[in-house]
Amino acid sequence: MNYFNTIQFAYPWVFWFLLLIPGLVVFYVMEHNSLSSEVIMPSPFSAKNMPNTSYKTIFHHIFFGIRMIVIGLLIAIVARPQSTVNWKNITKEGIDIVIALDISSSMLSQDFSPNRVEAAKKVALKFIESRPEDKIGLVIFSREALTECPLTTAHSIIKNLFADVRIDKPSLRPIEDGTAIGDGLATAVNRLNGDNNKSKVVILLTDGVNNAGSIAPLTAAEIAKVFGVRVYTIGVGTMGTAKGPAGGIGDQYIYDFLPVEIDETLLKQIANTTGGKYFRATDNESLQKIYTEIDKMEKSKFEVKNYTDRPEEFLPLAIIAGILLLLELIFKNTLLRTIP
Repeated sequence: MNYFNTIQFAYPWVFWFLLLIPGLVVFYVMEHNSLSSEVIMPSPFSAKNMPNTSYKTIFHHIFFGIRMIVIGLLIAIVARPQSTVNWKNITKEGIDIVIALDISSSMLSQDFSPNRVEAAKKVALKFIESRPEDKIGLVIFSREALTECPLTTAHSIIKNLFADVRIDKPSLRPIEDGTAIGDGLATAVNRLNGDNNKSKVVILLTDGVNNAGSIAPLTAAEIAKVFGVRVYTIGVGTMGTAKGPAGGIGDQYIYDFLPVEIDETLLKQIANTTGGKYFRATDNESLQKIYTEIDKMEKSKFEVKNYTDRPEEFLPLAIIAGILLLLELIFKNTLLRTIP
């Protein structure tokens, strides 16, 4: 809830009467000058023998200034000062997003810096940071699919799990090599199925052709459609060839230049079936732009309710004016009292 308070006036035109104050000041100065006269004193007298009335003259001017301030306050009161008090009740509806990340060995190809999987992780982490209201989950897949993190708003957890995904050595692979796009998509949809949120999205990122798994990719796409899940597919890889793993010896991959093969037709069909969109990323910059575009298309929903009130705020001005008049009255009847 947001609260803010500003002063407005119901009758601002009343402030034109403030122009009376300069006129009263001019009249006061002219009257004071006309009443002043030179006093010729006989020689036996001197100024030091005359009563000292200078402080009374000073206070006379001060009280005139006070009366001008009071007039200004009274004009402001007549203008009806009001405070504008607004309350905003904001209902936020985040989006459920599961990122399905291909971790096959080809994701180590170096057409991205430093490689495809690290570039994908870096961009995804920025995307997660930009979605504080959303529940986000992570599914990784190669020959099979694995839920790395279920839907959560604890983004620090999913970011740590994202950062821990490593496939740069065969011994570090959490699952066998391969590309099971259908299993990866089906697992991601399954993570979304138990949530009642109306907005459900899968971002599926892969760099290859489906060659493993027990669920056909288009079957998984139909399942996503039934459950109202939009799928954005991203094909990752440069055009032509790229330096990537061509095999392994022990715990090290052997790199060579290999043709980049992405089943773009399949990825487009998956996206079209679910009402999503297909993107092709050929370098780090284009991948970042794709996530930025997805971020713009999938905005969280906000319901804003406004309530406005205008309470009167004349009392502080009236109190100040009353105090000033009371001070003048007290001084005139005590220190500045004139005895006949």
